Amino acid sequence: HPSLFSLAAALHARVPRTFPEPPPAADPWRPDTPRCLLRGVLFALPALAYLLTAPLWDITRHAPVLLAAGAASWAWGQALGHRAHLRLRTGRREAGRTLLAGSALGAAAAPAPAAVPAAAGAAPPGAAGPGRGRGAGGGGRGRGRARGLLLALTPLMAGAAALPWWEPGPLLRSALPLLALLAVLAAAARALTACLTAPAATSADPRPPLRASVPYGLFGLAAAVLTLLEGRHDPFAVLALTLSMGPAEWLLYRYRGWSVTALRASSTPAAFLLRSCGVLALCLTAYLLVLLPPALFIATGPAALLCLAAVLWTALLLQAFGVAWPPALVCLAAAAAVAGAVAAHRTLRP
Repeated sequence: HPSLFSLAAALHARVPRTFPEPPPAADPWRPDTPRCLLRGVLFALPALAYLLTAPLWDITRHAPVLLAAGAASWAWGQALGHRAHLRLRTGRREAGRTLLAGSALGAAAAPAPAAVPAAAGAAPPGAAGPGRGRGAGGGGRGRGRARGLLLALTPLMAGAAALPWWEPGPLLRSALPLLALLAVLAAAARALTACLTAPAATSADPRPPLRASVPYGLFGLAAAVLTLLEGRHDPFAVLALTLSMGPAEWLLYRYRGWSVTALRASSTPAAFLLRSCGVLALCLTAYLLVLLPPALFIATGPAALLCLAAVLWTALLLQAFGVAWPPALVCLAAAAAVAGAVAAHRTLRP
């Protein structure tokens, strides 16, 4: 070569300038499919207590008590779960203390409507069981104790499975929900003990304000009211929506994972926005398709249930990204409007 520059040009022409793609990164939001599906089942299993104790109470007199206890438990569980996750940033022990205090208050407050005599009679036997179990056991489910809770609810499953062929009698109808309640409390105590015995946090982070969890509790209350109003014509709608919470949680994880993939594949903000909208539409459509088959068997038709499911799933997605107040206010307004319409219809009905 006549000069160093010609040598450099020759080497530049000979050396390939292609680089191998890096290995695919692990998905940090990969969901645990069996666990998600099991959690959906766990949301529905406490309803078996109502099936077992149905002959012991009058639905026309006691239903408002049960509905009020269920709505209160739902709202409290949402707020407590959010606050426990905030405290988890400091440490497991601090989160355990939050769950212990909140679970005790929830267990005492959830069955409070059942302790107040109804206008037409006393509260039904076993009315406090599901609400108290949800208030005290919600923390255990949030700590990944799904299998323990499934085992704790075995008395309910066994009793309900035997009903078509065997009449257990009033004693067993009351004893089985009580046994399940005690087992749920034991599972929750075990989960809380594991948290409370963890090492204390080294950094003294300030406690998050209580008002930070208020929108999550209000959303839980609104979601409970909307779900109960949807099920007033056909209880199967509530069962279908409850069981769908497992696939809904799985799709929330999938949305995050696929959004990360879309971000890595995008070179401009507009491209990422387009891909992210596509992922959102895909996840929401998949959730509604899961809910469509049972929705077709509902007496009022599938439209109302699918709309409610879409609203609740979108609200949960927004809350997962820290957008709490807008979905809570929208759901509260919807719940108030539907409840007002139902009350007005009953008032004007001859």
